[in-house]
Amino acid sequence: MSGETNLGVLLKSMRPVLRDGEFVFLTTRRSLLEVASLAPLGLFQEEEGLTLILPREKAEAAGLPYTAVFRMLTLSVHSSLEAVGFLAAITNRLASRGISVNPVSAYFHDHLFVPSARAEEALALLVELAGYAAAPA
Repeated sequence: MSGETNLGVLLKSMRPVLRDGEFVFLTTRRSLLEVASLAPLGLFQEEEGLTLILPREKAEAAGLPYTAVFRMLTLSVHSSLEAVGFLAAITNRLASRGISVNPVSAYFHDHLFVPSARAEEALALLVELAGYAAAPA
């Protein structure tokens, strides 16, 4: 199962879902073994340190500093990792309203981390974008 690649189909069927909870991105010099108990939603090893995506309450309980708080929007369509233009269309729409987005592509879905205070607005913009994509040409 490789996922959808057609941009029109992806946009029409993205079905964004606003997930419960707040999330933070942070960096640490701790090893993966040291942070495994935090069960990070995502992680990426960079030269400067290990980036973690954690629920806000887990970061606070562990005393790990962060700089911004996000909500997660999951695009329910099974998008291919080789799809072209899907995230560009989405991030451009959000950028046109001054909404930052940190996208994370996993095997089945794309996940968008948007500022917590603008999450409902971002969701509405994506629903609107899907509606425009569904309109006849």
